Amino acid sequence: MRYLLIGRGRMGRLIQETAQAAGDEIQASFGRNDLDRLGQLGRVADVVIDFSRPETLPEIVSYVRRTGTPLLSGTTGFTPAQMVQVEALGAYTPVLWAANFSLGMAVLYRALREISGVLKPDFDIELVEAHHNQKEDAPSGSAKLLLEAIDPRHEQPLNYGREGVTGKRPKGEIGVHALRGGTVAGTHTVHFFGPDEELSFTHRAASRQIFVNGALHMARMLPGKPNGVYDLQKILFGG
Repeated sequence: MRYLLIGRGRMGRLIQETAQAAGDEIQASFGRNDLDRLGQLGRVADVVIDFSRPETLPEIVSYVRRTGTPLLSGTTGFTPAQMVQVEALGAYTPVLWAANFSLGMAVLYRALREISGVLKPDFDIELVEAHHNQKEDAPSGSAKLLLEAIDPRHEQPLNYGREGVTGKRPKGEIGVHALRGGTVAGTHTVHFFGPDEELSFTHRAASRQIFVNGALHMARMLPGKPNGVYDLQKILFGG
């Protein structure tokens, strides 16, 4: 496989090292300071892998539309308008965006989607996520993914932390709490607090390698697929 990498952060470096160790070729890699060179390239790779920042999106959109290169993106922090731009690229090429490419997180998403509706009437829901002290967006893209599984219709109000005299907890809200510190790769816990019982789900990433392995696995599946936007859940579970 031949890859074109966008992003030279920790994930970008790990993807490059892992791909090259597997015998794949990195045709080019770009960071924020030299991304303008992307416009000088034609179609040189099988897949564009993007783990960068939301502000790089215009250059990526322009390149993908011009060359039709399949796109796999794990960049988080996109606004709704930016996500529309990402999804619109499906008219030109296969596109897969995910906030988290780990198999364990995909299974957690599936589980929350199945059980949340059963517990919601009687259980209070709190989501706590922790990441390293260099992460710039909060809540994390993975936390937003889990919120989507819990409340796909966006009917429940979100409370991003609590401060001062907040009064009694309103029924139906979801508490969201972002912790930042050290070198934590990523930990997400969803608590369901009910009458006299508690159910909690935790996904803990020991390192970023699990996201790298998942991203490269999915990247190998994109070339040859019909144009369109692909969903990680549908690829893994068939629906």
